[in-house]
Amino acid sequence: MIDPCELPELPFPLRAYGPQANWSHENGVLTGWAGARADRFVPPAGSSLEPASDAPRLLGAPEGDFQLIARVTVGFRASFDAGALYLHVGEHEWAKLCLELSPDKPTICTVVTRGHSDDANSFEVEGDSVWLRISRTGRAFAFHASTDGQHWIFVRIFALGTEETAGAALVGFLAQSPVGEGCVVSFDRIDFREGWPSGLRDGT
Repeated sequence: MIDPCELPELPFPLRAYGPQANWSHENGVLTGWAGARADRFVPPAGSSLEPASDAPRLLGAPEGDFQLIARVTVGFRASFDAGALYLHVGEHEWAKLCLELSPDKPTICTVVTRGHSDDANSFEVEGDSVWLRISRTGRAFAFHASTDGQHWIFVRIFALGTEETAGAALVGFLAQSPVGEGCVVSFDRIDFREGWPSGLRDGT
């Protein structure tokens, strides 16, 4: 895949960050590979503010309020293998919304990093696929997940960065395999919508 690249579903170009993922896009499906021990997490009990390792990301900078939606499918091989929608506000301010094998059941998980990372599980899902959505208005971000792409389950809302840095946030896709030997992650049904959701907790 050319770097930077353009996906027909998105109004902004994407650039690859982190380890090589061999990103490819064909017939509406974006596919990447997380190598062994690929992860992006700053342990909250540690003193360092640098991630212990890194994970491949494909990111771009949308303008204004938006919703980024994709169905993620993960070729689970080991605990904590995941595919995620990711947002990056600064070197020490970023977040991810994951479908993760946590540790033995596919689960919606979130991480918000402000220096150190937090880590929270939301709900378990059946199978290896789920829809994910990141939304932004100002410096507020919302995470939602859906099992059918129609009814959206509220996961989290939070502020990150300043109005300036949040408005210039990078968003996109991530693959990880923190304790495993790697996994394949694919994203399809990719959709970009302008504006903030009409309701955060009413399923829309």
